[in-house]
Amino acid sequence: MKNPIAVFFLLFAFFLLSLNLQASPQSQNSDAHLSGALTDPSGAPVANVEIVAQSESGVAAALASTSTSASGSYSLQLPAGSYRLRFTHSSFVARDSTVTLSSGESRVLNIRMELEPLSAQVVVTAQSVPSSAQQTTAPTDIISRETIENRQAPSLPELLEFSPGIAIDRTGRFGGSASIFLNGGNSDFTKVLVDGTPINPPGSAVDFSSVTTENIDKVEIVRGAESALYGSDAVSGVIQLFTHRGETRVPALNVYSEGGNFSSGRGGADLSGLLDKFDYSASAAYFQTDGQGPNDGFINRSLSGNFGYSFSDTNQLHLSLRNNTSDAGIPGQTLFVPPSLYQGYAQHIFSANGRWEFATGSHWKHQINGSEAYTRQHSFNPQQSYYATDPNAFCPQTNPAAIPTAEFCDFTYDSLLSYNRAAVDAQSSYISRKFLATIGYQYEVENGGVSFVNPGHLRRNNQAGYLDFRYTPVSRLTLDFGGRVEANASFGTRVVPRVGGSYALHNGKGFFGDTRYRAFYGQGIKEPRFDQTFGTDPCFAGNPNLKPEASKNWTTGIDQKLANDRWEISADYFYYRYYDIVSFGYFPPPNPNFCGSYFNTDLAIARGANVTSQFRFRKWLFLNGNYTYDNSRVVKSPNASDPSLVPGNHLIRRPVNSGSLGVNVSYARVNWNFIGYFSGVRTDTNFVDPVQINNPGYARFDMAASYRFTRGLFLTARAINLFDKQYQDALGYPALGRYFMLGMRYSFAGKN
Repeated sequence: MKNPIAVFFLLFAFFLLSLNLQASPQSQNSDAHLSGALTDPSGAPVANVEIVAQSESGVAAALASTSTSASGSYSLQLPAGSYRLRFTHSSFVARDSTVTLSSGESRVLNIRMELEPLSAQVVVTAQSVPSSAQQTTAPTDIISRETIENRQAPSLPELLEFSPGIAIDRTGRFGGSASIFLNGGNSDFTKVLVDGTPINPPGSAVDFSSVTTENIDKVEIVRGAESALYGSDAVSGVIQLFTHRGETRVPALNVYSEGGNFSSGRGGADLSGLLDKFDYSASAAYFQTDGQGPNDGFINRSLSGNFGYSFSDTNQLHLSLRNNTSDAGIPGQTLFVPPSLYQGYAQHIFSANGRWEFATGSHWKHQINGSEAYTRQHSFNPQQSYYATDPNAFCPQTNPAAIPTAEFCDFTYDSLLSYNRAAVDAQSSYISRKFLATIGYQYEVENGGVSFVNPGHLRRNNQAGYLDFRYTPVSRLTLDFGGRVEANASFGTRVVPRVGGSYALHNGKGFFGDTRYRAFYGQGIKEPRFDQTFGTDPCFAGNPNLKPEASKNWTTGIDQKLANDRWEISADYFYYRYYDIVSFGYFPPPNPNFCGSYFNTDLAIARGANVTSQFRFRKWLFLNGNYTYDNSRVVKSPNASDPSLVPGNHLIRRPVNSGSLGVNVSYARVNWNFIGYFSGVRTDTNFVDPVQINNPGYARFDMAASYRFTRGLFLTARAINLFDKQYQDALGYPALGRYFMLGMRYSFAGKN
């Protein structure tokens, strides 16, 4: 080459290039190495945890991501710098951690994951400590937040009636009393909790007519006698509602409004988020309708809040508050009698729960709960709408505008029931890889006032101690056993046990997936109502010697996954023996006619099966259905005052056959749900024709749909009783006809 300067620059460029190539491996070696392992509260490894590392320097994109192996371990290569790590899994509470890594540093970061109570894969209610759904021994149904939103069900009965083992009894349309029968048990045999607070009036049933789903993330239904854990009222099972918790640093907002026929309107909003260590969630909603006929108007208002503060990952405070108030017109059994134009019903349900959860060491977890619930029910009829012309009916005309009937009377009355129950519950749990033990103590004070019972203020103090154990001798087998000693001011001391097992018969993938067998035995008790124990009217006296109503229950069932887990089938068989059921019996002569008291006289059984199936046919198409066979029978009823209560009959208002089928399509911007429900013939009472005790079966179809206009903005539509089926959940009370609502919703999901 003739130009020496050009030769020099060419050689110099080659030299720099070679240095750069040699330096590249060294620069890679200067990256930091982050590794560790993730475990659950028992110390077992957690697989498939998603880990995302994002630079703290403000770079929006994630720099690295990975997931944990079957052993719970992970490994990341990162350039030197500061990072925010996020660990997420569908069954566990998301964890955040910040690390600063130096060049070439190797850092070990182990994380202990806590089960997420709001996850659809975690069961809280069936055991003393949350567990994975696979370990639960009692049959449990979980309704997720996604299901609640897709079905657009504003009230709890509209949501629960599509669950296996549940029958709904409505005495009217909007605002009429709504009761739930679980696995053939009476309506007051199901304990209902809101974030751990029982809302049953003492010894009585929850009227679900005003209980809404606003701000609810999850509903758990445990079909089994669970008094070993929950004491009185958990005779046939437990239903628990879980309020939404804030989880995003940028607040999440949801605002909606809708209107429909019967001059119906509904609107509300909810807001949630995180402020450093403080999480918050709050909602408000309002619903009003004129109803389907005379005196059928209904107003419902709901407020809900859930607040928490985390001192650390193992030391947290939570406070949840919920308030539902409603006012309803009650037209009565309008298929038998004229509508009652002045009868009304107002209900107020308030619940509060304060909870402190903390750990002392790697194996000990503790929880202290303070709860309070208040229920006020005001029933009234200030003016007569119709009267009986039959003088033996003792119903003379008192309102000049009242309509004459042959023998039916629209009595005037004013009844007020007010209940308050407050409790403190403390429990400690020792958690290891194979063994969990919980010991707990509860003290409860019940106060009440019943307008037709003297004295005006009634009080009952109760306390209990309980033990619960979970043992996993091998990975496939979980055993559960425990018991409770309940000391009740009315019936004294009772001991109730529970025992169960869950075994994985087969673990696999492909068409034939996991197979799990479950078995459970439990006992339930229910304290008497205040009027049954404390009534002082000589003609309708209470009985202070009443024993608790009780049950013995066992269930056995199997869960099967198919088609690469896209298809799941569950089936369980149940048997309940309900005994010492309280009835009203008349005093023998020479006591006055129609005077009596309450006695533990009745016996009944319920046996049958619940079958559920869900199939993800495509990513956008989901099918689910269930069927319940509930062969309940009255075995003993010496004080039967109605033909429907005669031994041999099925228990009142509980269909032998019932079920539902749902289709969910989520494609492009549309989410569409079509749900069918059927109920077979059920036993009922008919005072017009006492010979008729059968209420015919029916099939009803509902629909809910939404269309996304743009990000966060939706058009919503729903219809109940789409084909305007004429039917009755309770004889004489016509069900709601075709009812539709159309609205708009804006949702901002928030972000971290």
